Amino acid sequence: MTDYSRMAKDGLWSNNMVFAQMLALCPVMAVTGTATNGLGMGLATLFVLVGANLIISMIRHTISQAIRIPVYIVIIATLVTLTDMLINAFAYELYKVLGLFIALIVVNCAILGRAEAFASKNTVWNSLVDSILMGIGLTWALVAIGGFREIIGSGTLFANADLLLGDAFAFLEVTIIPDYKGFLIMILPPGGFIAVGFLLALKRWIDKKVESLEPAPVASCSK
Repeated sequence: MTDYSRMAKDGLWSNNMVFAQMLALCPVMAVTGTATNGLGMGLATLFVLVGANLIISMIRHTISQAIRIPVYIVIIATLVTLTDMLINAFAYELYKVLGLFIALIVVNCAILGRAEAFASKNTVWNSLVDSILMGIGLTWALVAIGGFREIIGSGTLFANADLLLGDAFAFLEVTIIPDYKGFLIMILPPGGFIAVGFLLALKRWIDKKVESLEPAPVASCSK
């Protein structure tokens, strides 16, 4: 029986693509200057991940083992191209910000890794659940890093959300520190390394804290 609670814990926290597997670091460093950009990139990757897992799971019994990796890459590349065209058509401001990094989703080893390690060996339903949870885990990580950098760098949160993601996201825009002069390095690429370092340390501290609160296993003694 599938343990969905375990899948949720792995995808969202314990086996998070960014903070546990340390994957997708190229877009993490490059496009998370704001929480808005992180959200946009996360949603684009989530779409590709879900689509790839579903398709690969459905055809897993018909793919020859000898050519499975090229087939996976073609499927992922097709979905990335579709995503790129959709963002260009409906969210052009976001498209200008993300630019080349949308196309680079093709070589994101996190997506290919889930296809090989999970979708090719599991049912369509389980692959759908896994891809959604892993995608949400990646998205919240990108948003957290982008938000951390944006707050320290410019004192705002989800700036220009209405321009990049549409009017429906205008409610996300918040000024955290009014009249803030900004801290430029945090919204530049080096700020990505700083943000990841602090948030990774925070995650590990939380993990150790939770582990210390768990009751120790009771040793059984036999007569």
